[in-house]
Amino acid sequence: MTAPHTGLAPAPDLLRIATAGSVDDGKSTLVGRLLFDTKSVLADQIDAVTKASVDRGMDTPDLSLLVDGLRAEREQGITIDVAYRYFATPNRSFVLADTPGHVQYTRNTVSGASTAQLVILLVDARTGVVAQTRRHAAVMALLGVPRLVLAVNKIDLVDNAAEVFAQISADFNSVTAALGYSAEQVQEIPVSALHGDNVAIKSENTPYYDGPTLIEHLETVPNVIDRSPVGLRFPVQYVIRPRTPEYLDYRGYAGQIAAGRVSVGDEIVIAPSGIRSTIAKIDTADGELQTAHTGRSVTLLLTDDVDVSRGDLIASVDDAPEPAQEFSATVCWLAEKALRPGARLLLKHGTKTTQVIIGSLDALFDEQNLAVLDAPESLELNQIGRISLLTAEPIAADDYQVDRESGSFLIIDPQGGNTLGAGLIGDALAPLHLSEAAAV
Repeated sequence: MTAPHTGLAPAPDLLRIATAGSVDDGKSTLVGRLLFDTKSVLADQIDAVTKASVDRGMDTPDLSLLVDGLRAEREQGITIDVAYRYFATPNRSFVLADTPGHVQYTRNTVSGASTAQLVILLVDARTGVVAQTRRHAAVMALLGVPRLVLAVNKIDLVDNAAEVFAQISADFNSVTAALGYSAEQVQEIPVSALHGDNVAIKSENTPYYDGPTLIEHLETVPNVIDRSPVGLRFPVQYVIRPRTPEYLDYRGYAGQIAAGRVSVGDEIVIAPSGIRSTIAKIDTADGELQTAHTGRSVTLLLTDDVDVSRGDLIASVDDAPEPAQEFSATVCWLAEKALRPGARLLLKHGTKTTQVIIGSLDALFDEQNLAVLDAPESLELNQIGRISLLTAEPIAADDYQVDRESGSFLIIDPQGGNTLGAGLIGDALAPLHLSEAAAV
């Protein structure tokens, strides 16, 4: 007998994580090690990797081949796309995004980390904290990733490993403290992804380290994002009007609950119109629900025959966001062509896409010196800045610091349709504790 569908929120034992770091720091090898040690790969995959490694003249299996699936990546020996992987331990399940290390692929890192509850930042023990490390840490802080793990990889390749690990940890903690992270939010672990030291098993080669292994930490770290709870946020993706005799009066609004919960009988408000109504019914492919939570795809029916379209937002009455056409935002620019004031582009927020004009460029975040510079002339590739925008239609959005989902948007090229920038509503730079003394 099939268990009833209750519409409950996702199980609390699922943790969304991502990896980041510079090229050749060993991200793919670490991910392969996690998959291997948690027995999340099939025997024939291991055999194929072992054979490929032998063909390359290697003595041990190259576990990075479990992750680098694209032909271009194999040929270049680098990761150029976000590879999503799934693995589990007896205590928790994981969704992992392995992001690229090249600076020109920072946009992929932003994408992979945007929903992460924890990010593993790798550094090579031989090089320590570098420019890309600081850039990635800054991006994680701006995206509001609540927890970081510093994995000091290839620790087996350095002399005086204890001193090296202590110095790299101190350097990294200086950066993260300036970015607003507390000591409880950052865990440093010396690892060898190639040999498995401190990944799943405590290594005897690191007697100076008495903390958890990487998997132990991932199993026990809290996975609750520390943000103010918001009420219902339901971007309407599609209006369902079957127009068949048996469903002649059916008018449903389909989409995925971005935040909060919804129950039959709840009073709601539709943004940007401000019209109020009440939830009459919650439909799913598996039948009706009385209540549905964040992440559930549903169709909502209202008690009133009101005008609702794709791109509208159905929200709880008590804390519905105020629609606005002029607002400020923090943007990570992801295109090679620079962003300048007056640019006419498209803005995608939830299921709504509208024209936007870039107003002023108010600030530029220097992630290398952990400082904010006033009034830049432009935003170049991978630069982060605070800008003002004017949209053709009102946008009902929360501040990103309140809710990651409804507080984020994309800037799109109206000609080619490609993504140019990732934006955060409000001043995401404000919570950062920036000072020149904190720079590494």
